[in-house]
Amino acid sequence: MKLLLLGKNGQVGWELQRSLATLGELTALDFDSTDLRADFTEPESLAATVRTVRPDVIVNAAAHTAVDQAEREPARARTINAVAPGVLAREAAALGATLVHYGTDYVFDGSGSTPRAEDAPTGPLSVYGTTKLEGEEAIRASGCRHLILRTSWVYAARGGNFAKTMLRLAAEREQLTVINDQFGAPTGAELLADVTVHALRALRERPDLSGTYHAVAGGETHWHGYATHVIEWARAHGHPIKVAAGAILPVPTSAFPTPAKRPLNSRLDTRKLRETFGVVLPPWQHGVERMLAEVLGL
Repeated sequence: MKLLLLGKNGQVGWELQRSLATLGELTALDFDSTDLRADFTEPESLAATVRTVRPDVIVNAAAHTAVDQAEREPARARTINAVAPGVLAREAAALGATLVHYGTDYVFDGSGSTPRAEDAPTGPLSVYGTTKLEGEEAIRASGCRHLILRTSWVYAARGGNFAKTMLRLAAEREQLTVINDQFGAPTGAELLADVTVHALRALRERPDLSGTYHAVAGGETHWHGYATHVIEWARAHGHPIKVAAGAILPVPTSAFPTPAKRPLNSRLDTRKLRETFGVVLPPWQHGVERMLAEVLGL
C-alpha cells in the first residue's frame, strides 16, 4: 500500500508519520517540502503531487486552525480548509484512492448539552467552522472513498497546547481564571493517529465503511476542569506550582471576548466509530496524563 501524508509536521501529522508507516510505503510532506509540493495555499499543486505519487491512501492532516486569525483572512482559510481538500478528493476519486480528512466540532453551533451524532444538523459559528464544513462537503460530493474524522480539543506533547500554557501560568501566577461553560473532550493526536490506522485497515477490507465519524477521547470536561486536572496532576508529581488549589477560578466565555465565536457544546457522540471499527476510546484523562509525563520528563 502506498500512502501520501500531507501536513506531516503538525500535531496530528507528526503522530501519523509513526502510525501510517506500519501500513506500507509512506511519503510524508509539509508546506515547505521541496521535492514534491504540498502547499495548501496553492491547491492545484497538490493535484500534481498526488498524480506523481499515485497513492492508495491520501491522509490530509493540514488545515488553517488559527480560529481567530481565520476571521481576518477568510479567503486564505477557505483555500486551505475547503478548496484544497476538494482538490484532493477529486484526485482521490480519479485514482480510486481513499482520502482521510480531519474535521472539527466547529461545524456545529454548540447549542444544547448532548453529544452530537454525525448526522446532526450543522451550523458553524465562525469562518473556521464554515470553511471546514465546506471542505467536508466537497469531499462527500466528489464520490471518493473517504474517512472524515471529526474531532475536538486536540493536543500533543509536540508543539504548544492548552495544558502547557496552564502549567506555565500556574508556575508564574497566584491566581488563574479559566472558562467553565465550554464542554468537550481533550483528544490526543496520538489517539487520532492510532484510530486512523485501525479504521484504514478495516476500510481496506470493507470499502462500504467509507463515511464521516466522530473521534474524540472518552468522557467530557470544560476548560476549567481540564486546567485543574493538569495543574493538580503536575503538583502531585513534584512540578513547581505557584497557584493555590482554590485559586483556579471559573469564568464564563464572555470573560474572554474573541473575534471568532466558540461553540459551548463540543461534545461528539462516538458510538458509530466505536461500533463500526471495534475501537475503545480511553477517558480523556489517560492521554492527558501520558502527555504530561512526557512533557515534564517523568
